[in-house]
Amino acid sequence: MTADQRLDQARSAYEKGTFGGDVGDLDAAERGLDALEADTALARGRLLNVRFFADRVEDPRELELFERAASLYAGLGDQRGEGEALFWIGIVHQVVRDDRAAALPWFERSLALATATGDTLTQSYALRHLGVVAHADGRLEQAREFLEQSSALRRELGFLSGVAANQVGLAYLAFGDGRRDDALSILDEAAALARDSGADAIARQVAEARAVIAP
Repeated sequence: MTADQRLDQARSAYEKGTFGGDVGDLDAAERGLDALEADTALARGRLLNVRFFADRVEDPRELELFERAASLYAGLGDQRGEGEALFWIGIVHQVVRDDRAAALPWFERSLALATATGDTLTQSYALRHLGVVAHADGRLEQAREFLEQSSALRRELGFLSGVAANQVGLAYLAFGDGRRDDALSILDEAAALARDSGADAIARQVAEARAVIAP
């Protein structure tokens, strides 16, 4: 159901109740509005996350919005939506607050729900960030496995900018293993994917990684 349809449903339920004395549609209308609020909270929270990268100042509303979305989705029994919202709660802890230990259980729960509901895009995001946490914790083989699993899902989805982002991490891992040539080859692919998908921010990450690996 679209946002407009949910609002129309609520308007119809109001009119039936007010003028016709029929309150039978109220529960369904309220659930529709809960779903709309959850979607809106998730979308607004993501916008605030982008703003964080622009100014590096945490907006406390970001976590509140993701938590609200997760709560609403859970109440609706929407595990797919809940899994996505839980991922973003993890992002606030990991990226905004630099607390990967606090982020880890959110990513793990998100992955479980995304896997159960077939949400491969959220799976790819959760796996990527589990890989980032593992890399930071020195669990390098596990980090590589997570990133490779994420990339496989992203290739299936045609999410090439996401594959490019993962390739940067895999290049650093290869370089850390002493496989400099492999790392540069991975970066070559990442650069091509970033260029072809218009992912300028990822292209800059590729250039930064190349400067470290082949100064």
